[in-house]
Amino acid sequence: MIRGTDAQGNEIRQSTKTTNKAAAEGLRVKLEKELLDEQVHGKKAVVTFDQAAESYLENGGSPRFLGTFDEETGKWSGLMSHLIGVPLKNITQAQMNEIGKTLYPNVRPDTLNRQLWTPFIAIWSHAERMEWAQPKRWIRPKKPKGTNVVSFGPKRVGSYPVPYGTAWEFIKGLGVANATVFTILFYTGMRPIELFTMNTSQVNVADRWITLPKSKIGEPRGVPIHQALVPMLTDMVENRPGRLVRTWENEPFTVYDDNGGQMKKGIAAARLRTHVFDVAPYTARHTVSTQLVVEGVHPHKKDQILGHAADDMSRHYTNLPQLPLVEAINTLPTIQEWLDQDWMKEPVKLVGRRAKTLKKAERAAGERAYKEWLARRAA
Repeated sequence: MIRGTDAQGNEIRQSTKTTNKAAAEGLRVKLEKELLDEQVHGKKAVVTFDQAAESYLENGGSPRFLGTFDEETGKWSGLMSHLIGVPLKNITQAQMNEIGKTLYPNVRPDTLNRQLWTPFIAIWSHAERMEWAQPKRWIRPKKPKGTNVVSFGPKRVGSYPVPYGTAWEFIKGLGVANATVFTILFYTGMRPIELFTMNTSQVNVADRWITLPKSKIGEPRGVPIHQALVPMLTDMVENRPGRLVRTWENEPFTVYDDNGGQMKKGIAAARLRTHVFDVAPYTARHTVSTQLVVEGVHPHKKDQILGHAADDMSRHYTNLPQLPLVEAINTLPTIQEWLDQDWMKEPVKLVGRRAKTLKKAERAAGERAYKEWLARRAA
């Protein structure tokens, strides 16, 4: 234990978390130097990236893409693994560029922006406001421009729409728990994270309306319910208090870095079963958006359904069902075989039903089909 007072007379009590005397003495010397540097040069000389990140999170910032902490190894993954303990004053553009190459090799510029630069700059901006860091103009990667620019590979799965028939073929290969998740997404256009964290108390089946107290942009919004979801949501609301969607073990989905967990294996297996490889949770949102345009829904209504419109009027009435939006969402097409599934009516009772186990021959056929699909995308 390190005990003492700083230059302002504040008491210091800090555990060294070690029984090794030499290591503890080293930590004491380091802390003493940091306190002296802070006294002479101010906070900008000593605040580290992880300290700024902790303050950023305490003030409502998102942990998405920062990395996760492994309790067993005591180590971080992701961005934090590269910058923990690094003083803000020492972080350079060249260092960040190298971190980007290490964490996200061969990705599109927009992916690198989203997963590295956006969270990093959010923390840096917070540190600037706290007067811990000097203002800097960080250089983000830019998308190539011009008609002669060759596209950087095929589009990422989940970033484009699919026909509803394709969506249904894929959902056939899922267990009930994951099938209900995809069905709700394809008939609401919600962001996956909004669904994973939603409670049944937010669902008003009678008036075909879901109320989200907070969306991605920080504003509340309302979501209309397609008539195809009425039997499913009725059963969930009546028989499942708490989180709306559950895993096959009837547990709430765990959310990692703002994304739902426990679906990756189920999705991967469904792709091998069905040979449908271009469906992911976010595919549903793009599909709803595109289909509403095809059905002639007014752009303002479409934006309200997807949570893009946030004018004062739409914010004011987020708790009140809006018939024009319900009518608009009902233009999405339905497939009778999909509607007739028993889990569409009793999802709570059937949540534990898992997809059929892949046989060796089925897996091999699926893997061959996947390689062929990748080859067609690359051509």
